[in-house]
Amino acid sequence: MPVDRLKRTVGQRPATGIVHLGLGAFYRAFGCVYIADAMQAAGGDWGIVGVSLRNPDTRDALAPQDWAYTSVTLAPDGPQTRMIDVLNGVLVAPEDPQAVLTAMCNPAVRIVSLTVTEKGYCHNPATGTLNPDHPDIIHDITHGLPRSAPGYLVRALQQRRAAGLAPFTVLTCDNLPHNGALVRGVVLDLARHIDPSLAEWIAEFGCFPATMVDRITPATTAQDITTVEQLTGRHDAAPVIHEPFRQWAVQDHFVNGDRPDLASAGVQMVQDVAPFEEMKLRMLNGTHSALAYLGYLAGHETIADTVSDPDFAAYVRQCWAEIVPTVTAPPGVALTDYADELFDRYANPAIRHRTWQIAMDGSQKLPQRWLGTLRANLDAGRDSPALCLAVAGWMRYVTGIDEAGQPIDVRDPLADVLRHAATDTATGTVSALLSLRDVFPADLALQLVGPISTAAATLWAKGAAKAVQEVTR
Repeated sequence: MPVDRLKRTVGQRPATGIVHLGLGAFYRAFGCVYIADAMQAAGGDWGIVGVSLRNPDTRDALAPQDWAYTSVTLAPDGPQTRMIDVLNGVLVAPEDPQAVLTAMCNPAVRIVSLTVTEKGYCHNPATGTLNPDHPDIIHDITHGLPRSAPGYLVRALQQRRAAGLAPFTVLTCDNLPHNGALVRGVVLDLARHIDPSLAEWIAEFGCFPATMVDRITPATTAQDITTVEQLTGRHDAAPVIHEPFRQWAVQDHFVNGDRPDLASAGVQMVQDVAPFEEMKLRMLNGTHSALAYLGYLAGHETIADTVSDPDFAAYVRQCWAEIVPTVTAPPGVALTDYADELFDRYANPAIRHRTWQIAMDGSQKLPQRWLGTLRANLDAGRDSPALCLAVAGWMRYVTGIDEAGQPIDVRDPLADVLRHAATDTATGTVSALLSLRDVFPADLALQLVGPISTAAATLWAKGAAKAVQEVTR
């Protein structure tokens, strides 16, 4: 029997107040849900126009559904479904860049948010500054219709300034340290290349609040779509699948104070996001990546599969033992309790978060997730054998060949560079990859040569499963 397609509920659509760049599964499972909750609790016109910066797939899936979709919470006791209907449309940037700029210049739009992943900021991960040699940035400096996320921000702010409008607040939702300051710096750098007076205007009147976002959101599969249809009795071409847990800490710094009542939806509105950000980047994202590389090499498909292995369960605990001394706990948080909560989230069998998915774009993630912790421990004279093994695991992974001699589909902006830098030996690969200044600062690389070479020698000789077992003894 044919199944009806999901459709938006009949009712008044909220006016658009937010444009979101990079409308992937994470933001639809996280930001859109919070915005829906905020409008339900406190009202306001904060409908969202999403922007796909690369391809039309999300637009094409959502358009027949009038932009509504199903949010599926994968709780251990069974899935829970909810329809989310805060989207007012999805634009595809390469098809019509001016339409995106026009949407961003709508006077009713007061926030432009982003989830474009680390590589979407076109910056140097080792320094956090704009990469002026990035092909999209070279284009965006000389063309009014941009290609990059920073380009869209700068050109839209340029048009708003020319029209006498206030700037929008730029609300980054990506896992980057000091993400508000980073996107502000990238935007100002690009604006200076285009028009120094524009950069001055943005610096004076713009707001770039820092945020910390947290909800594990696996990629949606064809089986997920079938399951949602069975659960709801409606076909949804673009559901999102996520864990029950969610946390959003936001620096309360918006242009003219204009924002949804996020606190009514459970957002932590704070003056300093840094403690939340550091705790999450190091303790969650850092161990997630460590489990992804080493778990993949050991033959584990998902994070839940990985931590169900007793040796990997002990390994992630060892990682936290190395990380916790470098983290300042946010007010009211016990880091040991936070680690226990993370382990329970990782072990949730309903969340099939693939190690391969988490392993993508490692050259962009590694500096934020591991290097700060490693530097802090080196400065304090503490060893980090588990984290050094994680770095070695990344190095082995990006050679593009697994332990069985089979090819790995390495997805990374530097994939070709990484593959060509790798050698036939552990020592040669460590030396070559530590010399990449886009990833490793020179002074830190020099200090890491010894401990990472030791970890790599074990990994190459004995394999990931045995190396993990040995590092926890």
